[in-house]
Amino acid sequence: MRENILERKKALRTKRKLRTRGKVFGVADMPRVTIFRSNKYFYAQAINDTESRTLVAVDGRKMGLGNNKENVAKIAQSFAQELAKKGISKIVFDRNGYLYHGVVAVFADTLRENGIAF
Repeated sequence: MRENILERKKALRTKRKLRTRGKVFGVADMPRVTIFRSNKYFYAQAINDTESRTLVAVDGRKMGLGNNKENVAKIAQSFAQELAKKGISKIVFDRNGYLYHGVVAVFADTLRENGIAF
């Protein structure tokens, strides 16, 4: 892609990220779940913003799973099990500026199917 197009895409994602992040705040019983997706891997973590602590994290790279819909569904299932072990059933979803489709939507839907409400 041309350099100016990449800069525009980055700027638009940053604007979406700040707009979303300003409205979302996680507490101990309802943490903020934020995601990051690179070209190869998918990461997610549950954060208590009042204490600035990560409660649960999952790493697709360590699991050996890539960034496609099937693998992200497995990552989300594992993440939901870890949340359940900690006694967390409600979350606030922070999509981190990513558009809600593709692997982001699959991740969210899989969490809902596994009993995590948001």
